[in-house]
Amino acid sequence: MKNITYIFIVTFLFISGSCTDNFVELNENPSQIDDESLKQDFNNVGAFYPPMLKNLFGDQIEHNLSHDSWVRHLATPTVFVGGINNTTYYITWNTYWNRIYDQIMSPAAQVTKVAQAEDYPVFVEWAKLIKVLGMHRLTAYHGPVIYTKFGQEPATYDSEPVLYNAFFTQLDEVQAVFAANQDYTGLGKFDASYGGSIPQWQKLINSVRLRLAMRLSKVDPALAQLQGEKAISDPAGLITTNTDNFLISLYGGIFPPYRISFGWGDTRMSASMESILVGYKDARISKFFDPATDDTLYPDHPDFPYKGIRNGAELVAKGDRLTYSNISSDFENVENRRFFTAAETHFLLAEAALRGWAGSGNAQDNYEMGVSLSFEDWGAGSAAAYLADNTSTPINYDDPKASGAVNDFVSRITSTVAWDEAADNEAKLEKIITQKWIDGYTNSIEAWVDHRRTDYPKLPFNYKNDSNAEWGIIPADGFLRRQVFVQSQRENNAASVAEATSFLGGPDEIGTRLWWDTGGPNF
Repeated sequence: MKNITYIFIVTFLFISGSCTDNFVELNENPSQIDDESLKQDFNNVGAFYPPMLKNLFGDQIEHNLSHDSWVRHLATPTVFVGGINNTTYYITWNTYWNRIYDQIMSPAAQVTKVAQAEDYPVFVEWAKLIKVLGMHRLTAYHGPVIYTKFGQEPATYDSEPVLYNAFFTQLDEVQAVFAANQDYTGLGKFDASYGGSIPQWQKLINSVRLRLAMRLSKVDPALAQLQGEKAISDPAGLITTNTDNFLISLYGGIFPPYRISFGWGDTRMSASMESILVGYKDARISKFFDPATDDTLYPDHPDFPYKGIRNGAELVAKGDRLTYSNISSDFENVENRRFFTAAETHFLLAEAALRGWAGSGNAQDNYEMGVSLSFEDWGAGSAAAYLADNTSTPINYDDPKASGAVNDFVSRITSTVAWDEAADNEAKLEKIITQKWIDGYTNSIEAWVDHRRTDYPKLPFNYKNDSNAEWGIIPADGFLRRQVFVQSQRENNAASVAEATSFLGGPDEIGTRLWWDTGGPNF
């Protein structure tokens, strides 16, 4: 009996001990994702990247009611805030700042720490590049921004010279790591733009460098040429074909301007688009916009059934202009947004050639290639006849829903599409930037930069100008130059905002020019 009892006790202890050894394993949820499984295929870092990329673009307030209107790409029929708002130069909305800091800068800081701890240098540099992509857009709004000291206290701003030098240095750093890891495949499942292709990202790096260099071409010509030629000569190349285009996935979401236009009825074709596209008989018009739904709106050009709204128009009721041209209904099915295209590269190279930058090629060849690539990208057919047109010019605009001359304008553009090699550089640049403006449709931040930097295209001024001493006064024959610093910064970071304002060289107002917006001749 004692032996039986002993055997029982030993057996019990053995079994219970074995059960205890496996207790944690047996009680784990087999569907639960643990830290180790997250590390497989870089899931612990990769999930940060798609949301950051998506938030390079904003929504209605950040785009449609801001730079889309200021650069005359799209206009609103809606009488927001009694008709006194951003579009009439009274600052009502100012939210792009929060999007960039909350959805790009903050998560980039988090994922960088993880990637550094795990020794994933390519992911570290990818986050750095995305920060440059976001912040080079935000500085186009405000000028000085918080960047090199982001996350530190106090949150101090960089002047624009410091900021652009930081951009160029960081592009160097990213390019060096990417060049050493061209066969790296770790980005693949998180990269809806290039499928993880490092050589494609390298082309984007060089192309963005060229874009930033051109921004500085008037304020710091030596630095601009140095960086521009560096971008042109880099062996990784530039975005030069439409298969190289950098597109941001919508990740299954709806194209925001489509929702704004068809869902809310808050945006329509601009009068400037009507004037320029109809005047030039531009085949891209049907890819950009739907015809107006009222065939009495365009008696002066019945062969082009499109109608736009003047930016800064005097509006009475939203319903008055809902029959004007909507954005193209084809945008319902798009899966991505254009961020950088081959057409932009060739327009940049055309301007670089005018400025004598080494390796930029011939200005006319690049101009015509830029237009041709734009037509191809938008599915508008051949650009050959269009490029040969040396007579058509933008038309004057009449608003049939307003009495008399209200909202009307006479086009200030007399330039034709066809290249004129005998013209001076200003006339050539006007052609380049006007075509670059057209191609920038749905991605208009850089078009707004170019317009302030060069004064091209020669767009109409606001009909209704509600600027005042609160946010700054824009002259009747002028344009809004920048967005003011956000109110939360003014209230909670006043000392740093005061220093940032001193960097501007003028007041924190909408009429103060940014560093690269020098005014005067372009050459």
